Amino acid sequence: MFVKMNSIEKVREMDCFGCFGFSFAIKPKKVLRSSRVIGNNTSQEMLLDDDVDYDDAFYNGDMTDTGNGDKCGFQSPRKRSEEILMHLMQHGLICREHPVKETHIVVRSEDENGNKTVNEYIRERWIGAGSYGKVVLYRSHLDGKHYAIKAFHKSYLLKIRVAPSETAMTDVLREVSIMKVLSHPNIVNLVEVIDDPTTDHFYMVLEYVEGNCVEGADSPCGLGEITARKYLRDVISGLMYLHAHNIVHGDIKPDNLLVTASGTVKIGDFSVSQVFEDDNDELRRSPGTPVFTAPECCLGLIYHGKAADTWAVGVTLYFLVLGKYPFLGETLQDTYDKIVNNPLLLPDEMNPLLKNLLEGLLCKDPRQRMTLENAAEHAWVIGEEGPIPQFLCWCKRKRLLAVMPDGTETSTVT
Repeated sequence: MFVKMNSIEKVREMDCFGCFGFSFAIKPKKVLRSSRVIGNNTSQEMLLDDDVDYDDAFYNGDMTDTGNGDKCGFQSPRKRSEEILMHLMQHGLICREHPVKETHIVVRSEDENGNKTVNEYIRERWIGAGSYGKVVLYRSHLDGKHYAIKAFHKSYLLKIRVAPSETAMTDVLREVSIMKVLSHPNIVNLVEVIDDPTTDHFYMVLEYVEGNCVEGADSPCGLGEITARKYLRDVISGLMYLHAHNIVHGDIKPDNLLVTASGTVKIGDFSVSQVFEDDNDELRRSPGTPVFTAPECCLGLIYHGKAADTWAVGVTLYFLVLGKYPFLGETLQDTYDKIVNNPLLLPDEMNPLLKNLLEGLLCKDPRQRMTLENAAEHAWVIGEEGPIPQFLCWCKRKRLLAVMPDGTETSTVT
């Protein structure tokens, strides 16, 4: 039996299938590779099925890669990410003034009211589920602040294969390593990592952000241009910061854009992000959410992660403004087919500046696609607010410190 659902629910249900690595040629007739879990003709009913055997689904043969990079000696970006992050942390090359707290003892108990506790944190309520674990709202009895804590079972993570020689634990540890080097007002802050080697529990303590961009956007009229512009400016600022630090997010979408009580957007969920050396952002595995996948990723080719992130920004803006997705089919294959082949349709009455911006961001040719830098300078983005403020991050401030001949330090930062 088929279940009717609105667009955001359908996309959320499709989310878990984004890492299967399906490949499509122009005007595809079938999936180029098949999977025991999904099969060649994915039905909407299957996309709605929560009872997937994830131990087998995340890695099944060669399904995790979208291209043939091994044949041309292409090194796994995942492995490179780990090496690069290790080098950055060993040499203190992190963009944080204050390091993430690391705790190696877990004390699980209850307070006088019967609420479960983890160390200083008192459980209040369940927030949601992530890729591999749950997210719970806790309050610290030390500072009284709320925190969103991602909770994992290490034994479960080690069972899930995401690549021939890697498990979900690799993904989580890479996410932690990436967040340890980041500090930006439009990036969710990692506060503490709790990992007791004597227990099966692993916790990421994150700043708590009240809402996300999905709320209020899934309607026929979306959020409206004013709010969408405000959100987009924050997303561009945060994503430009990531790209400047050679990090590709890999899963930009409204669900991963959190909104504070004051209306500031923060990018979260770095579970599929990658780190690169220099400007080499080539990827061949596309593990993000299908409806936000760039056309070049659907074709099974080696692609550039930054351009794919930019496409996802365009899909996100389209959704925020119109309350729907530009390319969404009834099945996974149909969705990828539409992304690759269907033209972008925009309302005739749309603001011409906004239409021009969306056409630039959602250009199917990544070589012609608008860059984030150009988007930041676009007339619609600037609006009445003016240019997006330049953020001088901590590592850049350190580089701007000049040592005078007499040994005194002076700063060129204003």
